[in-house]
Amino acid sequence: MSTGLHLKPEVVETATALLGDMKAAASSLMYAALLTDDGFDVARYPVEADGERFAGMASSMQALGDAVTHELKIGASEYIIIASGTGHVVQLRVPAQELVLSALFDNDATVGHALAITRSFAQKTAELLT
Repeated sequence: MSTGLHLKPEVVETATALLGDMKAAASSLMYAALLTDDGFDVARYPVEADGERFAGMASSMQALGDAVTHELKIGASEYIIIASGTGHVVQLRVPAQELVLSALFDNDATVGHALAITRSFAQKTAELLT
């Protein structure tokens, strides 16, 4: 159950600014969303994008990844990567928060670079919201 981070203006403002900074750091970033574990949209880049449907899907993916790692007894899920012909999605939890950062990069970024950027901004989000 969400702690209502998506309803707190200071969290939404901070998250929106961070996603803008993420785009500035990675020109290959096409879309990014910060969402609660239970699928509520907190912030997104670009801001005009409709994030509610995506937040629900990304939350479900995160829950499935967690369930798979639990079922296979291989520890905690670290991140999820979805690759396609035109880009890749990297998704991971924000440390010490009930939040998930999901980001779509075009093929100009390697998967390693996309993962590094996403990890970096998940950590920055954690530090700013703690």
